Amino acid sequence: MDERNEALVRKWLAAGDAGDLDAFDRCLHEDVVIHAPLGLSTAGIEAEKAQWRGILAGVPDLRHEVVEIMSQGASVAARSVVTGTHLGEVIGLAPTGRRFQIDHATFARVRDGKIAEIWEIADSASLLQQLQGPPA
Repeated sequence: MDERNEALVRKWLAAGDAGDLDAFDRCLHEDVVIHAPLGLSTAGIEAEKAQWRGILAGVPDLRHEVVEIMSQGASVAARSVVTGTHLGEVIGLAPTGRRFQIDHATFARVRDGKIAEIWEIADSASLLQQLQGPPA
């Protein structure tokens, strides 16, 4: 267990939720690669900041509640519950005003005290159903 790496992942998620994207400079490598569902993958810290700006514009109350986190060496796994209200366009969807809650997992690789790569898994089907309603 590496508590510093776990704290780094928590800090990145909390900073994003708070809109403190300048904190990403202390959490993420400049050339960080993020593998995310729903077309939200990015390469580079500036692209990741831009992605969060867009998400927060559409979901200003976005929150990642980390419910479990563990690490081994440079690898960190975190399970979160993500909540928010869809108030602006996100992932190509016009605002619905609906609240959502989904499960989310983050797998991060830390290098030189910063996150170098992240793989995210989210319950995208549940998110889309909550925002768009049940399939026809």
